[in-house]
Amino acid sequence: MAERKPEWLKIKLRTNDNYNELKSMMRDKTLHTVCEEARCPNIYECWAVHKTATFMILGDICTRACRFCAVKTGLPTELDWAEPERVAEAAEKMNLKHAVVTSVARDDLKDGGATIFAETIKAIRKKLPLCSVEVLIPDLMGSKDALQIIMDAKPDILNHNIETVRRLSDRVRARAKYDRSLKLLAQAKDMQPNVPTKSSIMLGLGETWDDIIEAMDDLRAHNVDILTLGQYLQPTKKHLKIEKYWHPDEFAQLKEEGLKRGFSHVESGPLVRSSYHAHEQVQSAQNNSQETEGQAVSTSN
Repeated sequence: MAERKPEWLKIKLRTNDNYNELKSMMRDKTLHTVCEEARCPNIYECWAVHKTATFMILGDICTRACRFCAVKTGLPTELDWAEPERVAEAAEKMNLKHAVVTSVARDDLKDGGATIFAETIKAIRKKLPLCSVEVLIPDLMGSKDALQIIMDAKPDILNHNIETVRRLSDRVRARAKYDRSLKLLAQAKDMQPNVPTKSSIMLGLGETWDDIIEAMDDLRAHNVDILTLGQYLQPTKKHLKIEKYWHPDEFAQLKEEGLKRGFSHVESGPLVRSSYHAHEQVQSAQNNSQETEGQAVSTSN
């Protein structure tokens, strides 16, 4: 059992006009954010300071009940085809340079919600042609056809989280499979080789150092470009308990391990979440891709 929450995880609540404006706009446009639904610890920094948010499409009810997640579980009823346009309008009003779009799992839909993802990418691009778009998608039950719909819309980053290490995956994630997630990430890269892929691991659920290194190696073996590592925080008493608080120094060491393994960018720290500093990650991935292309041209000459 983990000790009491350490000082480095204690967050000061900071609300200001930016925060209140964002909250009001999301309500006015009937939009959901994973920042609120998943009780992200960075919501005050992202909303109040950076004025960024991660849009959560396809409603706020998930068809799965993962033991780490605070998002509501049940049988969704709505499929809102006007939602992509409202997300785009919100992104335009926020004047975003990088938009992150995620969703609940929609196992009740044949395409897992892929079509709405694709329409959201297109709608944002139409209103904000210079805005990069990152999508954080569920596993789509392993449907290659559904994934193709999303990749044909050419997101700037394709993000899918393995969430935890192989040894703990079945206990932590509902219905999701570790190898299915790896396969999806590899397929995304095959479909659009120039689109960076990204994944995230929560620490503190009982994993060992060797488990984490194995997960890093698995992700790199499936051509994943960007990795984020953060501390798991128990949303409520009914969710999985925290087994360990990893120290910031350990996160720093893990970042070095990730970079040594060839990730183009590693975001690693106790408060890091999948879309934390996402705008910096896409720039890092693009710079790395340009360097790789330049090296390839130099070699060929």
